[in-house]
Amino acid sequence: MNVDTTDAPVENAMQPEDTPELRELYAGFERENLIPLWTQLGDLMPVHPRPKAVPHVWKWSRLLPLAEKSGELVPVGRGGERRALGLANPGLGGNAYVSPTLWAAIQYLGPRETAPEHRHAQNAFRFVVEGEGVWTVVNGDPVRMSRGDLLLTPGWHFHGHHNDTDHPMAWIDGLDIPFSQQNDVGFFEFGSERVTDYATPNFSRGERLWCHPGLRPLSGLQDTVSSPIGAYRWEFTDRALTEQLLLEDEGEPATVEQGHAAIRYVNPTTGGDVMPTIRCEFHRLRAGAETPARREVGSTVFQVFEGVGSVVIAGETHRLDIGDMFVIPSWVEWSLQAETKFDLFRFSDAPIMERLHFMRTQVEGQRR
Repeated sequence: MNVDTTDAPVENAMQPEDTPELRELYAGFERENLIPLWTQLGDLMPVHPRPKAVPHVWKWSRLLPLAEKSGELVPVGRGGERRALGLANPGLGGNAYVSPTLWAAIQYLGPRETAPEHRHAQNAFRFVVEGEGVWTVVNGDPVRMSRGDLLLTPGWHFHGHHNDTDHPMAWIDGLDIPFSQQNDVGFFEFGSERVTDYATPNFSRGERLWCHPGLRPLSGLQDTVSSPIGAYRWEFTDRALTEQLLLEDEGEPATVEQGHAAIRYVNPTTGGDVMPTIRCEFHRLRAGAETPARREVGSTVFQVFEGVGSVVIAGETHRLDIGDMFVIPSWVEWSLQAETKFDLFRFSDAPIMERLHFMRTQVEGQRR
């Protein structure tokens, strides 16, 4: 019988014989706050990532009623700032972390409510799976939030939200809070007591300057760390995905995999990711399409935007409907399966992993 030992620790390798002198040595280590590498090598330097975070699926049908109840019972305003419900990974000890680097939450704003202005060092985005009526105001630029839109709030930009309608609205937030907190780089500042600008333009100033294909304003020739576009509109995302699949039908190699179209939201000043710590993508699978199983260093979160399908994570199949969210920890195998046309928004910590040269990917059927 062949036994795979690639992941097995080497038992008792290089361990000295237990003696009174050795115990005294270890007592000295403890007094001086020292821990010898030879007792922890397997934990500190595993043969592949062994994430404490676990795969998990959050069902929108159960999350949204809790957000709505919070809207009835919990006020939003200065001090609390946001009515946001963080997704807590069951493997991360009760912290509101969806992964060791990423934070995800449902934010809920009631009719005519305002979430006051503040800013923080952490980078943030909003993605709208349903509804409209809220404006987010980023550094004084009012940005309409509508279904399918990706809205950016780069680090240290003042921002507030206001609901201009008689209906509540919920969306998801994504931030790099865990990464920032663990590396002690966070700053926070309250904004003006004016709370926010209540203007409601159809398009933000950033869109009017930057959202013209292939064109760059001469007033914006300097590259920026994060994208200057405040809103990536659904109509353009949808059109790009539709055209990829149409080109595939015409025999052009336009899709990532057979029946799988995908786009990455980019910073138009650099061509890179929209923010330095977070990558955002959108994926569309034809009915019946499947992606090959893959593993990646770093963590990923998906939300189903439209359609019905499944994700297979570490060999376990989870059926998914609109709004459902799931997290894939580092180096855990996953694949997607579509029952109907299947649209998913994705965000990840890939910019961090790539910039630090930790990124590694393994795709079924491809050589490493």
